[in-house]
Amino acid sequence: METITSRPIRVPLTRRFLLAAGAALSVLPMASARATPLADSDIAKVLAGRTPKEGGPLKLDIPSIAENGLVVPLAVEMDSPMTEADHVTAIHIFADGNPVPTVATFHFTPDSGKAAASTRIRLAQTQNIVAIAETSNGGLFRAQSEVKVTIGGCGG
Repeated sequence: METITSRPIRVPLTRRFLLAAGAALSVLPMASARATPLADSDIAKVLAGRTPKEGGPLKLDIPSIAENGLVVPLAVEMDSPMTEADHVTAIHIFADGNPVPTVATFHFTPDSGKAAASTRIRLAQTQNIVAIAETSNGGLFRAQSEVKVTIGGCGG
């Protein structure tokens, strides 16, 4: 019977080797983030087993084509009387293709006067944007829009 002995591999620690290793390691978190079911679990936490009504008074305003995924304007609004008995308590925004799918949560009170917010978001790729609004009486509303993120504004 033969005995196999292994010898350690010696790699010279050159600047080029260290830069290549660092670049390879920086890609790993992005690859693993895309392999998970992104927004489903975050949305399920908000819904807590309840079923939202589609559209209705919840309006999601976002361009269908974004030439620059780094800065995509988004506005969300929900018609509500905003009284103590009936008002929007929160609007959650999710991007199902981003490594971190929960983009924003806006909280409201009757003193807000209007349930509306706008911001700019970052999108990693073409994906669906989902808005879920919660009301003080337990109601849930959902709006969704697909945004195509082009590379360099070329439509591709």
